[in-house]
Amino acid sequence: MKANHYLNFAGNTEEAFNFYKSVFGGEFTTLMRFKDIPGNDQTPADAQNMIMHIALPMGDAGVLMGTDAPKSMGFNVIEGNNHHIAIAVDSKAEADKLFNGLSAGGKIEMPLADQFWGSYYGSFKDKFGTQWMVSYDAPKS
Repeated sequence: MKANHYLNFAGNTEEAFNFYKSVFGGEFTTLMRFKDIPGNDQTPADAQNMIMHIALPMGDAGVLMGTDAPKSMGFNVIEGNNHHIAIAVDSKAEADKLFNGLSAGGKIEMPLADQFWGSYYGSFKDKFGTQWMVSYDAPKS
């Protein structure tokens, strides 16, 4: 299991991650924009070019990941709700176990399910207010 940090920004994810890249070095392993979502005709025009997901490896320290959280899509980013602990696990069964256990008594944001980007993924806030993301990526053949 790996735990990574996931940051939400109010429209300046690209600027923030270019800054982090200048400090940590390396290259982005993922950079997806909201316009890349299948059926993106539902995405507001002001959000189309914003970052849906970005990932910057930080050596042995894990991966720093992030997203823009546009107000036009119902998000309201404030300090305190802009950070998640992202857990990557080795099986769907482990994802189910951790998701169900940690979310007990909390509030599910996105139910654990197969997603268009290829991950089995879900997110929630636990009963103590900590925000979590759980994902499983099947091995590439």
